[in-house]
Amino acid sequence: MKKQKINLYLASPRGFCAGVDRAVKIVEQTIKKFGAPVYVRHEIVHNRDVVNSLAKIGAIFVEEVNEAPTDRPIIFSAHGVAKSVINEANQRKMISIDATCPLVTKVHNETIRHYNLGRHILLIGHKNHVEVIGTMGQVPENSITLIETEDDAYMVNVDNPDNLAFATQTTLSIDDTSKILNILKSRFPNIKGPNSEDICYATTNRQLAVKSMSRLCDCILVIGAENSSNSVRLVEVALSHGVKKAFLIPNENKLDLFLKKFDPVKSPNIGLTAGASAPETLVQVLISKLQKDFEVNMIDHEVTKEDVKFNLPKILR
Repeated sequence: MKKQKINLYLASPRGFCAGVDRAVKIVEQTIKKFGAPVYVRHEIVHNRDVVNSLAKIGAIFVEEVNEAPTDRPIIFSAHGVAKSVINEANQRKMISIDATCPLVTKVHNETIRHYNLGRHILLIGHKNHVEVIGTMGQVPENSITLIETEDDAYMVNVDNPDNLAFATQTTLSIDDTSKILNILKSRFPNIKGPNSEDICYATTNRQLAVKSMSRLCDCILVIGAENSSNSVRLVEVALSHGVKKAFLIPNENKLDLFLKKFDPVKSPNIGLTAGASAPETLVQVLISKLQKDFEVNMIDHEVTKEDVKFNLPKILR
């Protein structure tokens, strides 16, 4: 029986960003230098395949510093940690290695600078996301307020409206952030912030690729974990830009569920992308599965080139 033909638009760029690539290499190089096991506080990045592959070579993942022995290195995840976490590792005299993405570190440094200048900080982000917990943990609790929604931006009250600053979680939707920021800037004209928003280049580029594909595709598949903020945002961006269906595919099981509902006659044009913490191997597995069921015409959909690279910490160079 002849296979149904589909057009598969492959987003470029997609998948691993420089911060995730650096974090994974930090774990690999720490194991090479110090031997197994090494301990990692929290998932190094939000992807089970990545976490499982690192566990196989000797990484042990814990939620808190005190779950790790003091005689083994501990690595802090790419999302960044509060100052109290670093202090705890130092008090326990542990070898600690920071895999925080340099773009998150930039947000931390800006937040500390604003605090030192006496400004109250409004952080645009999602409550309980590990990156937000880390950024809020850079300064005393009463000096920073989380803004999650446009309603929050309208409702927030501050003691000194002329002495305010803002920062943003790096993995948000550009569109949603700009709406919140416009409200804050209209309410507090003197609010200070970075010259460009803190949303990272990789988040921006992956969202731009999805927006561009949305004009051509009937549905878009996003490979990424359900707790990956930037992957979830890609699904939201696709749906808000006219795509009828967009699916987050964390694993092969979810792909099988999608294929059961998928009608190639009604939706012959599929877009495929991957969040910044999803490895390319998952993209290739998904393509292979599609090729078993369909005649796949692959179309490279490049919106920009990425050539960003981040150095490893000095201790591993």
